[in-house]
Amino acid sequence: MTTSRRTLLSGFLAMPLVPLAGVIAFGQEAPVLSLTRACADGVEPTPAREAGPYFKPNSPLKQDLYLDAPRGERITIAGHVVDDRCRPVPHSLVEIWQADENGEYDRRGFRLRGHQFTDARGRWWFNTIVPALYPGRTRHFHFRVQRPGGDVLTTQLFFPGEPGNARDRIFDETLLMTISPAGDGQFARFDFVV
Repeated sequence: MTTSRRTLLSGFLAMPLVPLAGVIAFGQEAPVLSLTRACADGVEPTPAREAGPYFKPNSPLKQDLYLDAPRGERITIAGHVVDDRCRPVPHSLVEIWQADENGEYDRRGFRLRGHQFTDARGRWWFNTIVPALYPGRTRHFHFRVQRPGGDVLTTQLFFPGEPGNARDRIFDETLLMTISPAGDGQFARFDFVV
């Protein structure tokens, strides 16, 4: 039986942040996904990357972006926002924007754009689609993350195993998501350090 994105997300939401363990089990049916960074004596902040030409301010408060592109392959992206000592940072702003299933960005509205705030345990998640490739770039998501009263981190997250990663001048392997296949798409994980 293949695990669904909903089951993986439920497992993520049920688990505590276990920074020193290095891996987090999602239960018997779900695969084991590791933290994107090991939390030991502290970690480096998530690297910044350019926003690109398609950023638009004032995105809607929205977690379910896949409704904007119902023909796209579904993916749920989830993670924590933590500080440099791996402590959760509640009420952090997490904003996403991305290309659609045809490799295009919505420049007029807010299709495949949204934001949310982390919960009391520093958790965030978006249900969206896998962005299509477009000329000159590897597959990626754009993010802005801001802890309460802190500076804005603008960055991009990348897919492992993409042929275009090595050719993309913005690619950084520390910004690779951990991805697990699910019966109804994919489940990705990344923890932002701000």
